[in-house]
Amino acid sequence: MHRSNCWPGSAASTPGGAAERPGHGASSRREAPADTAVPLVTPALCIVLPVLNEAERLREFLQALQPLRQRGAQLIVADGGSQDGSLAIARELADLVLSAPRGRAAQMNAGAAACKGELLLFLHADTQLPDAADALVQAALRPGSRHHWGRFDLRIDSPRRLLRLVAGAMNQRSRWTGIATGDQAMFVRRATFNQVGGFPEIALMEDIALSAALKRHGPPACLRPPVITSARRWERHGVWRTIALMWRLRAAYFLGADPARLAIAYGYRPPER
Repeated sequence: MHRSNCWPGSAASTPGGAAERPGHGASSRREAPADTAVPLVTPALCIVLPVLNEAERLREFLQALQPLRQRGAQLIVADGGSQDGSLAIARELADLVLSAPRGRAAQMNAGAAACKGELLLFLHADTQLPDAADALVQAALRPGSRHHWGRFDLRIDSPRRLLRLVAGAMNQRSRWTGIATGDQAMFVRRATFNQVGGFPEIALMEDIALSAALKRHGPPACLRPPVITSARRWERHGVWRTIALMWRLRAAYFLGADPARLAIAYGYRPPER
C-alpha cells in the first residue's frame, strides 16, 4: 500500500455550490497595465500566466478569468517574446503585462516578483481553472493551515476514455509522491515561494524541481475540483507515445540529465544563455 504524500485540501465540491466550467529571476520589463478591473485593495490571490505566441486562444482564455479579477484576484501575464499579437490581447484583459526573457520558469518568476498578493497561482495558457479557484486556494492556504502550497486535480479536455485514465493516474501519482506538475495549476504562499528561491530557471522540469523544494515545507494541498487542460499535446503526438516520452524525460531528469537537452527532446529549443 502506498502512503499518500498529499494532504486533501478540500472536498470534491466547490464552495457555495459553484458549478465547474466544462471543458516561462532574470530581469523583466513592464509592458502595460490593463485599464479595467484593477483591484482597489491588495489582492489575496495573484495569478501568473506565462505566454509565448498564444494569440489564437488567448482572448477566450483570459475572458474566462475575468470573474476571478472581479472578485479581487490580480492577473499578471508574463510574455516571453510573442510575435503574434498576444501582448495586445493581454493588455486588454490582464492587470499587468510583463515582458520577460523566454523560458517558462523565468517568465513565472518575473510575474511572481510583480505580484501584490500573498498567494500565488501559476497557470498555463492551455489550462482552465474551476470557477471557485480563488476561494479554494484561499481556504487551502488560510492562516493557520498546515499547507504552504498545493495543486488541483487534472482533467484532460477530451472524451477519450484513455485520456481520462491518464489524468486519473497523474492525479494519483501526485498524491503518492507529493510532486505536482505545471498542468495542475500549482499555488503557493508568496513567502514560501521566495524562501525556496522561486522556480529554478531550467529549460524543462521546473515544476518538478519547485515541488521538490516546496515538499521540504510540507506536503501539498491536493484540491479535487479539477483544472481542465488541453488535449492538444496528446492528440498531436499520440497518447502512448506522449506517455512514454514523459516517463523517459522524467526518469532522465531524476538521474541527472541536463534539462536543456531534455527540453530539446521534448520539442522545445531553449533560448541561448
